[in-house]
Amino acid sequence: MDDAPHIARAFLDVAVSATGRRWVGPTGEDDRLSEAMAQTTGLPSPVCRILVRRGVTAEGAQGFLAPTLRDLMPDPRSMLDMEPAAARIVAAALGRQKIAIFADYDVDGGTSAALLITWLRDFGIAPTLYVPDRIDEGYGPNDEAMAMLAKSHDLIICVDCGTLSHGPLAAAQGADVVVLDHHLGGETLPPAHAVVNPNRQDESGDLAHLCAAGVVFLCLVEANRQLRGAQAKTPDLMSLLDLVALGTVADVAPLVGVNRAFVRQGLTMMARRQRPGIVALSDVARMDTAPSSYHLGFLLGPRVNAGGRIGKADLGARLLATTDPREAHSIAERLDQLNTERRDIENQVRDAALEQAEARGFDAPLVWAAGEGWHPGVVGIVASRLKEKTNRPAVVIGLDGDTGKGSGRSVSGIDLGAAIQRCAAEGVLLKGGGHKMAAGLTVARDQLEDAMARLSDLLAKQGAGDIGPADLKVDGLLMPGAATVELIEQIEQAGPFGAGAPAPRFVFPDCTITFAKHVGANHLKITFGDGISARIDAISFGAMDGPLGPMLMNHAGARFHLAGRLEVNEWQGRRSPQLRLEDAAPAS
Repeated sequence: MDDAPHIARAFLDVAVSATGRRWVGPTGEDDRLSEAMAQTTGLPSPVCRILVRRGVTAEGAQGFLAPTLRDLMPDPRSMLDMEPAAARIVAAALGRQKIAIFADYDVDGGTSAALLITWLRDFGIAPTLYVPDRIDEGYGPNDEAMAMLAKSHDLIICVDCGTLSHGPLAAAQGADVVVLDHHLGGETLPPAHAVVNPNRQDESGDLAHLCAAGVVFLCLVEANRQLRGAQAKTPDLMSLLDLVALGTVADVAPLVGVNRAFVRQGLTMMARRQRPGIVALSDVARMDTAPSSYHLGFLLGPRVNAGGRIGKADLGARLLATTDPREAHSIAERLDQLNTERRDIENQVRDAALEQAEARGFDAPLVWAAGEGWHPGVVGIVASRLKEKTNRPAVVIGLDGDTGKGSGRSVSGIDLGAAIQRCAAEGVLLKGGGHKMAAGLTVARDQLEDAMARLSDLLAKQGAGDIGPADLKVDGLLMPGAATVELIEQIEQAGPFGAGAPAPRFVFPDCTITFAKHVGANHLKITFGDGISARIDAISFGAMDGPLGPMLMNHAGARFHLAGRLEVNEWQGRRSPQLRLEDAAPAS
């Protein structure tokens, strides 16, 4: 008897697409459940397909489409150390004690710091903000900074960092330290008044999807609860959800559970344009439509990050916390400029890293590259590019003197953070930590090859070397005439879309290309239709750098299956459907 596992037939028989991927569509059971849901709920069939693939039942459909904090908010006290952490912050606020916030330099750290600064402002307290320099100090608390802050502060709150900082927290003599973090914890906790972290080893893991901004928000919910118990005034928390949404999306936290409500309601709050920093940043990014998770991840997030990557580390947090529109405008313009510089630096490092990694081979369990003077602020982004190209965990390291600082990104099913943490524990890395999908490390130059070999071995044991090209998952067929603005708006109700909840991808079958143009540096714009009447515009970013763009540019009248994600294009007051094209295959 043949015991080989059954491999489902490729969707539309596309086993190797233009980008080398196999298309995987809904199962027969998915189709049956989608049809039943459409009949029961009256929702459009494409929306039902999305809900079924998310594991939503017909009974739960309406609740899923309208996520609320009331329904999805966990009890903050379900997290270890939450009550003492909130109580210490409340005592400091009511006692007008001196408070310092030690924040990471990324968007999650910046939004977390801004949450606390805004909340404390209601008590007339202006805390000290300390964000370490990425190059001079590196990630997380350090002995010198913590000792310095402890001399003049009663309480130090570490946000988006601190869980593995045993030595630096011990150096904070004379001050209490509260850690609000989400990075993977070690076997022991650092010396602190409280460590609130859903990824502590002794936690249940039920809230492991929270980013630091989410943890901080839940801490403030608990703080407000304690204030109400003491019959004291409580700051408004709902107005802070725009910050929580930005941190959640930009830190690539899975959009599941309460994160869906954070982002959905945070976007609604953001659309009111009440926070000067986000308004200024939206304006310099030329956002002229209602904010979406795409805007948070690809327009606002990179600009907030730019300060920590190649500029002054505290710019992002200061922007998000300020109440002065003029200061916000000035910082936003500076961050926009830094983001442009960051892109230029990133492109140079990316090209060199790709060349080096390709020479080493893309089939190993770990794809890695290291270079002299590569800017530590862009190695994480370049690691993401390597990961996307190879569907392998990737690490990129910038060497400087006797050491190298690097960043890694992983693929689904491979816990990179745990592997890097083990390498640090074994001594082959000087420092290392993070979470499943992203991690940072510091390595001695003379141990670089050995460290990467050991990391590769650990990842191989998780199956990283056996991963083939990523399948392209599609949610079903759609005809051009059915792709209306109304349908797209109904689909968006199943969002927000992002990490852990990808935007639905549809295939338009057997289409003719009526217009194709190379636009910008490497993008492709086409118009396609069903050969009868309906036509849709499509844009494919970066398509001309790979096989997809040239194939469609030189279509010679051939017909294609086209796969991508639908969006509404707004131009000069006109709204029309547009496909963000990701892949194609000949319709033969």
